[in-house]
Amino acid sequence: MAGATEESTAAGIYGVIVSAAVMASSHAGSATALVVAVAVTLIVYWSAERYARLVAERIHEGHRPAWRQVGQQLTTGWEIVTASALPVAVLVVLRLMGIDLYLAVIWALVCSTLLLCLAGWDVGRRGQLTGPERLASAAATGMFGVMMILLKVVLH
Repeated sequence: MAGATEESTAAGIYGVIVSAAVMASSHAGSATALVVAVAVTLIVYWSAERYARLVAERIHEGHRPAWRQVGQQLTTGWEIVTASALPVAVLVVLRLMGIDLYLAVIWALVCSTLLLCLAGWDVGRRGQLTGPERLASAAATGMFGVMMILLKVVLH
């Protein structure tokens, strides 16, 4: 998270959670279909979030955003898409190794959970929380991933 901003950190956490939710709830028949579903979903979420910011800016500023502001919105927040690269890579590599799709998804969700725990720990460290508070932050953030694993197990 070097050079991370408040927005990039939030977008990254949100992206990992959304990609995990897609993997947990999808009934895709192949890893390719699942990767496409994750990518398309994250791009739609990124687009919707950027659009909502521009619309809100127009409403609250009382005028249309300048092209500079539009450009800024279209070049930020990509962490919502890119933060899920490692879990998706785990899914793809495991499938290429011949691991069953269901198990590959479970391992990708475990990876997502670990990333969320690390993000929660880092947020606590950067927020100068004590050790126990950092653990609580990591556990709280990681619970989103645990919920996705449970969702996958219950749905399938």
